[in-house]
Amino acid sequence: MSLDIKRMIGESFLEIANAMETGTFGKKICVGITTIGSEHGIENIVKGAEKAALSGDFDVVLIGPKVETTLRVVEANTEAEAHKKMEELIDAKEISSAVTMHYSFPIGTSTIGRVVTPAFGNDMLIGTTTGTSATNRTEAMFKNALYGIATAKAIGISNPTLGILNVDSSRAVERSLRKLADKGYSINFGESKRSDGGTIMRGNDLLMGSSDVMVTDSLTGNILMKMFSSYSTGGSYEASGYGYGPGVSFDMKRTILILSRASGVPVVEGAIKYAALLGKNDLASIVAKEFEEIKKAGYEDIIASFVEAPKKQVEEFVKPEKQVVTAQISGIDIMDLDDAAMELMRSGIYAEAGMGCTGPIILVNDVNKEKAIVILGEKEYIAVEKTSC
Repeated sequence: MSLDIKRMIGESFLEIANAMETGTFGKKICVGITTIGSEHGIENIVKGAEKAALSGDFDVVLIGPKVETTLRVVEANTEAEAHKKMEELIDAKEISSAVTMHYSFPIGTSTIGRVVTPAFGNDMLIGTTTGTSATNRTEAMFKNALYGIATAKAIGISNPTLGILNVDSSRAVERSLRKLADKGYSINFGESKRSDGGTIMRGNDLLMGSSDVMVTDSLTGNILMKMFSSYSTGGSYEASGYGYGPGVSFDMKRTILILSRASGVPVVEGAIKYAALLGKNDLASIVAKEFEEIKKAGYEDIIASFVEAPKKQVEEFVKPEKQVVTAQISGIDIMDLDDAAMELMRSGIYAEAGMGCTGPIILVNDVNKEKAIVILGEKEYIAVEKTSC
């Protein structure tokens, strides 16, 4: 009898034994984790991996130097060697996903972090936390939102709520996402817990976990991950959450999750459980399926719109006379504020740019507010929600 046949028989008996013990039939998910690079030492990673493996729902493979443990160890003595073996194990389908530190993703791929928010203990995904989805900021955040939705579905949230953090480009991102939704891609826009509501989220919403997915740029997301993970420890030890998450792109082939070098045992354990869930549900296939739906809704046209067009020659016009302006119009990106005010002036409405407590605003006379909203909506300076009869 050949060694391969003996191995297959052995694996089959092991699967039967596991099924009898756990009540779950089928091959177990296996997650790999590299052990080299932690600021808290290899033992920190090993302990987190051993705790994660206690769930019994999946197996864990350590990739790094030989250590005393009951877990399987694939030996590697440098970070580069560990990453190479990790990739080989995924490609050979010996592991379904992996967790590592200091891994470089190409442009177009960025990670969806997962945290526990302090106010109510809600889990929240942050899109994104490392990597770069695109070199254009608005395009990157637009993709971050879509990556976040797909990842939420891969952890079992069938209709995730989506919020956009109130940072530069947030309004432009909202407009682009609403275009996608208007053309058939289902997006469950979240609502701020603040009294004025809206999909644009405030700092309070971060603490409360107001949406399942919180969209921001990756640098801000990286800071948020560090704050959520280590606000109770002074920063040197990340003690809460699930790490910086999987690198996601629309052509992803491997499910590889990122940990900070400062991650403590609880975060190592959480990251491995996050990876196991994504491996079990096949994140890459869910992302591919979502991409097909997104393309049907005009994704390519929206992406093309992010390319900066040559500036048009500004026509001279007579500015309207100054008026008392007390009506506020919000929802305009800070980068578009001056252009939006000028557009209204060109249309005969006196307008001023300002900054309210929720962000950039346009100020007009009360009698001109409704007309101004229509103009700004038509020119795509603000997102106008469509209503059905």
